[in-house]
Amino acid sequence: MRFAKSLTLLKSAALSIAIGLSSAQADTTLEFIQWWEPELPSGALRQIMDDFEAQNPGIKVNLVSGPYSATRDQIVVGAASGTLSDVVGLDGAWVNDLAKQGAIAAMDDLMAGADFDKSQVAAIISLNGNSYMFPVASFVYPVFVNLDLLKNAGIDQMPSSRTEFVEAARKLTDSDNNQYGWVLPLSLQAPNGIQNDVMSWVWASGKSMMKDGMPDLTNANVVGTLEYIQSMYDEGLISPGSFAKKEQDKVEEFVNGRVAMMVDSLAHINLIRERNSDLNFGITALPAMDGYDGRRGLPYASWGIGIAENSEHKEEAFKLVAYLMSTEVNAKLVSIANAFPGNVNATPDFVAADELFGTAFEIFQTGYLANEFVGLPVAEELMRMLGVEVQQMLEGNQSAAEAAAKAQAKWAEEF
Repeated sequence: MRFAKSLTLLKSAALSIAIGLSSAQADTTLEFIQWWEPELPSGALRQIMDDFEAQNPGIKVNLVSGPYSATRDQIVVGAASGTLSDVVGLDGAWVNDLAKQGAIAAMDDLMAGADFDKSQVAAIISLNGNSYMFPVASFVYPVFVNLDLLKNAGIDQMPSSRTEFVEAARKLTDSDNNQYGWVLPLSLQAPNGIQNDVMSWVWASGKSMMKDGMPDLTNANVVGTLEYIQSMYDEGLISPGSFAKKEQDKVEEFVNGRVAMMVDSLAHINLIRERNSDLNFGITALPAMDGYDGRRGLPYASWGIGIAENSEHKEEAFKLVAYLMSTEVNAKLVSIANAFPGNVNATPDFVAADELFGTAFEIFQTGYLANEFVGLPVAEELMRMLGVEVQQMLEGNQSAAEAAAKAQAKWAEEF
């Protein structure tokens, strides 16, 4: 009798264990690789994942986190071996190569299946008509202006047009005191100055360096922009040493009052304040061509998100993507990151608490995100190719039209 009861208890226990194991196995675990967690306050991203799990029973999220460079290396390896995490943090410059490898999935069918409203997304990174990346958080690049230098020069308003910018740069340049109107980093080692400090002038006037998905550097708008920059360089309005300067160098010069204006990431506002708490500075949209009154393109860098083609849980993965892009959650994430939202209806908390961020948000809302290097093949190398020709132009070895034509020929080989 005791033996029979014991056997019954064992069977019941075994059944309970089996049910428990079955329940555990029913959960879907998503792996999410990104570099965001180390750049956010400790535990912030994990809390958002915990909230997602609470709202989506049966789905768990495992964060795979590391510094940007290490994450990029992991993604490259995962893409080559077919072991990429289900959800992938993306830099727009990686999208083209990963899509061509078949490593990341087109999300159009997933959007349709989930009845996802894509009009709420600030920008969708596409290739050949397929959507591969959403920017979850964007760090825009307005013009930073030293307000004290502006006042001392007798300038009572921020420059809004190209002519106003040149006139301001003239008044703000005093080479005898090592002070200049503008700074232009053109290092070939870190060629993103071509993106942020050169082509941004084209986008600010609603123009493009592309046509029908192909390079169009020889159009009048791009050539005219190069001529505009050449004129400032020849007049000595740009601080010396452009060819060796990187992004951090221009920030250093601005912090120390050696340049009055620079194009820079909004992410550096707090850094500038920490480096020089007495610096009185403001921000404004990048000046546009004289007479242009349309929406202005804003250069930007983003924390992008996509889904691995090898994922066995694409629908669940898109649930996480959609969750991070939803109005309330996106506003929470970008508030923590001091970034601008990927959802056009989201408003980060800091815009009400900080005047500069509030101004930046107004610029963001009245303009549009513009970075045509995002999604291009070998994007960084394209910047470097154009950088070589721009340097030759500034040295007086060729015209703006010749620089554009030579870069166009080099780019065409990559497309």
